[in-house]
Amino acid sequence: MKLKSISSTKLMHCTTMAVCTALLLTACGGEQQFVSNNQEPDPVVVDVPIAFVKRALPLDEDGNLITNDLRQPFEFIPGAAIFVKARASASALETNITDRAFFSEEQTEQATDEDPLPGYDVKDMEVSYDGERLVFAMRAPEIENADDDEQPTWNIWEYNRVTDVLRRVITSDIVAEEGQDTGPVYLPDGRIAFSSTRQSGNQAILLDEGKPQYQGLDEGLDEFSSVIHVMDSDGSDIQQISFNQSHDLDPTVLSSGKILFSRWDQAGNNDSINLYQMNTDGSELEILYGRHSHDSDRTDDSLQFVKTRELPDGRVLSAIRPFSGETIGGDYVSIDLTNFIDIQQPIASQTGLAGPAQVPVLFDNITIDGSLSPGGRFASVYPLWDGSGRVIFSWSQCRVFDPEQEVIEPVEGVEPEPRKILPCDEELLANPDVEEAPLLFGLWMFDSVENTQLPIGVPTEGEMITEALAMEERPFPGNAQQATEFEQELADANLAKVHIRSVYDFAGVDQSPQGIAALADPTQTPVLNRPVQFIRVVKSVSIPDEDVRDFDNSAFGRSRNQLMREIIGYAPVQPDGSALFEVPANLPLAFSLVDINGKRMGERHQNWLQFAAGEVKTCNGCHTQDSELPHGRPDAEAPSINAGATTTGAPFPNTNPALFADLGETMAQTAARINGAQYPQSDITFEDIWTDPAIAAPAETITYAYGDLNSPLPVTTACATNWTPLCRIQINYPESVHPIFEVSRVTLAEDGVTVLSDQTCVSCHSPTDEADMPKVPLAQLDLTGSPSTDNPDFLTSYRELMFGDQEQELVEGALVDRLVQVFDQNGDPVFERDEDGELILDAEGNPIPVFQTINVANSMSTNGALSSARFFTPFEAGGSHVGWLTPAELKLIAEWLDIGGQYYNNPFAAPAD
Repeated sequence: MKLKSISSTKLMHCTTMAVCTALLLTACGGEQQFVSNNQEPDPVVVDVPIAFVKRALPLDEDGNLITNDLRQPFEFIPGAAIFVKARASASALETNITDRAFFSEEQTEQATDEDPLPGYDVKDMEVSYDGERLVFAMRAPEIENADDDEQPTWNIWEYNRVTDVLRRVITSDIVAEEGQDTGPVYLPDGRIAFSSTRQSGNQAILLDEGKPQYQGLDEGLDEFSSVIHVMDSDGSDIQQISFNQSHDLDPTVLSSGKILFSRWDQAGNNDSINLYQMNTDGSELEILYGRHSHDSDRTDDSLQFVKTRELPDGRVLSAIRPFSGETIGGDYVSIDLTNFIDIQQPIASQTGLAGPAQVPVLFDNITIDGSLSPGGRFASVYPLWDGSGRVIFSWSQCRVFDPEQEVIEPVEGVEPEPRKILPCDEELLANPDVEEAPLLFGLWMFDSVENTQLPIGVPTEGEMITEALAMEERPFPGNAQQATEFEQELADANLAKVHIRSVYDFAGVDQSPQGIAALADPTQTPVLNRPVQFIRVVKSVSIPDEDVRDFDNSAFGRSRNQLMREIIGYAPVQPDGSALFEVPANLPLAFSLVDINGKRMGERHQNWLQFAAGEVKTCNGCHTQDSELPHGRPDAEAPSINAGATTTGAPFPNTNPALFADLGETMAQTAARINGAQYPQSDITFEDIWTDPAIAAPAETITYAYGDLNSPLPVTTACATNWTPLCRIQINYPESVHPIFEVSRVTLAEDGVTVLSDQTCVSCHSPTDEADMPKVPLAQLDLTGSPSTDNPDFLTSYRELMFGDQEQELVEGALVDRLVQVFDQNGDPVFERDEDGELILDAEGNPIPVFQTINVANSMSTNGALSSARFFTPFEAGGSHVGWLTPAELKLIAEWLDIGGQYYNNPFAAPAD
C-alpha cells in the first residue's frame, strides 16, 4: 500500500458532501448530527470492528492542555477508556470495554457528572493477528492519600471481542505491580512483548555481581529505564530482552518477525530516539533508521521517531514529534527502511538514490512547533490490511476563534455568548491576531483510491480520540527467535561471541595509516607499531534512585557525562585489525580501541551494544559519531575492507606458518580456530604470535598486570586469581587511583638506612616538607589525600588533577595565591576604576594597580588518557619521571581516565548523602 499525501490546497476544500457537513458542523461548534439509532449499513461503513481510546481533553487545573513528554512514558492522565465498534461507521454503536475492570455495572449506572467514577488511564493498543484480541496498557485510578510508590502501576490487559472477556495478563497483584508495563504487542508465537521498568535481567545480573537488586534510572537520572521484555500469554516467564540504559519503547513486530522499537540513545552526548530492531530473544540488535534524521525546520526542537508500525507495502509508519511540545498530536510519516538508513542517506548498495526517505502519510501541511497547523494534527494513524489502501486516523482540524467576534467580559449570572469557531483558511492563517480554538479530535477514514476523507467517529468538544485501530485479520509475520549464527555451548555459558573484521574499517574506508595489507605483514609493519592493539570492553553501571542509594552528584567526579562504568576486560586486535572474542550475554556493553600502552584511540563508543546468549555477531568495523555513512546495520553497510585469506591452508603473507588460514578468514578467525577464542582479560598482555621466527625474532611479550600493583587492586581477590564472566574492573578514585600517589618509592643505600632518592609522589607534590612546614608543591600540583579546600567531597589530589587552579607562592611562611600586575596591550599598567571609569586612589592619592591570579591548567581530562598529556608526558621516554610509575600503574590511570575519570564507579562505594 502506498499512501497518498493530500495537498494544503486540497485540505481547504471538502471532498464529499458528508465530509463538508462534518467539517462545517464541528468547526462551528454546532451539534453533531451523525448519531443514528439503526444499525443498518451506511455509505461510510467498513465491515470490520474498530477499537479506539477516547478521553477527556487533558487539561490542568487552570484549563491548560497537559502535553506528555516522550521521556516520561508512565505519566498518568486519568479520564480515558477503550471503546469498540462492530463496524467502522459513524452510526455504529460504541461499547466501553474497560470500565468493567474497575467498576461494577451498578457503580457505572449510578455515576453522575457531579459524582463521576474515578478516572483511569489507558493507551498503547495492539490487535492480534486473527483480529480477535486486543492487548493494551492500563493504569487503575489513583489511590487517594497514598504515596507515589503506593500508587497503581501501568499493567498489561487483554480483551477478547469474541468472548467479551477482559483480563489482566499478569494475574498476581504482586508481580503486576513490580514495574511500569506499557507498549504491549503480540509475537508470532503467542507471547507478548512489552516495555517495562521491571528490568528483570538487569536485576538478576546485579545479584550475580554481589550488588543489591534495584531498578536503574535512565541516563538523565529522571525516570526508571523502561526496556523490552517478553512474557507468555498467561503473564508467566517474564524475560528482559533489551539492555539499553534509557528507554526502549513502542515495540512492534515486522513481517520478518523481528521487533522494531524506538530506542532513546542517551549515552554520553547523545540525546535522540532512533529506530532499532532485534530478534525476539534480543539477538542481532541493530539500528535501522534515524541517527542523523532529527534536524527539522518544522520545530525548534529535534524530531523523534515513535509509535511505529509496518505498512502493508513494507514501509514503516512513524509519528514524528519533539520530546515535548506545546500541543497534543503531531504528524505521521512513512519511512523507506529498505533503502535508507537516514532521511537523505541510502544504504550502501543504493548509493545515489535520492531521498527523502520519509514523507508525510496524509497531509503535507502539518506543523508541530506549537503554532497553528493548517493541516490540523494527528493523534494516531492505522492502515487497513485488506488491500484497499484505506487508513483510520484520529485528527483534529485546524480551527480558530472568529477574530471579528467581539469578546464580552463575563457577567455574573449571565450565560456568556459562545465564541464562534471557524475552520482555518489562508486569510485567517495570515491574521496575526487569530487565536487557535480548542482541539477537536474525531475519527476518520481516508481512502487513497477514492481520495476521500470520511468520518467514522464524530468529534465531541472536550473529548479526543488518541488511538484507533481495526480489529481485522492480518498476515502472521515470520518468527525471528534467535541469531542466524548461534552456538549452544556459548548459550549454556551465558556468553556470546563478537567478530570484528577490521577496526580500521570506517564505513568501507580503510583508515589505517599504511593500509591493512601493509599493517598485517610483520615485515612491513613491526608488530609493536600497529596503532591499535586491544579492544576494551566496557559495561554501564545502573544508577539507583535515592530510595535505594542516596549519594551526592560529586560521586560522578568532574563530569556526569559518562555516569559510572566498569570494565569487562581486554581482547587482542590482530595485525589486520580483526578481533574475535567472547562477551557476557545480556549486558549493555561498549567497545574502545586501545593502543600498546593501554590508552584509548579515537572516540568513545556512545551507544550500548547487547548480545544474546549463544549469539555470534560479525560486524565490519567501526564508525565516528560525525559520519553519516551507514554503520551498525549489516544490510546497509559497504562491503568490508578485509576480504580475509586468499587461499586455504597457507599462512597470511610473511607470517608464522603455524597459523595457517582458511579461505576468507580474518587473522582473528584463524587465531581463534587454532588457539581458541578468548574471553576479555583484566590484564593487558601483548603476545607476538604472528612474526615468522624464520624471518625475524618475535617481539617480547608485554604485560600490564594488576598483580604488579603495590596499591589496592580494582578487582576482587577472587577475580584477581580467577577471572570469570561475572568479574568486573571497578575503579573508584579514592580506593584505587589515589593510593598510587602514596606508594613508597624510596631507594636506600646498601646500609638499608641512607636514602639515596625518594620518588614517592606525595613527597614532592605536597604543601608541606618533612618538617611539616609549608612549601609550594612541585609543579603546583598537590597530590595529598586530605579533603580539598575547594570541595571537601573530593580528595585534594583529585581536585588538583582534574580541575584548573591558581598558582601559589610562599609568603611569610604561608601558601597564598600568587598575584601578578595586569598590563594593557600597550604594556601600560592597568589601575582600578569606579563604575564611572574614574581612577580609584589609595590613601596617599596614588592609583591602585590591578593584580590577578595565574591559572594552572588541570593535568588530567575526563576525555581520556590521550587528552591528559600534561600528566603522562613526564613518564614517557625523555621525560623527567621515566620509570617512576610502573606500567601497571600507568595503565590503571589511563583506563580510569578513558572511561570518564569518575570519582566513584560504584554507587554503593560512594558515601551516602
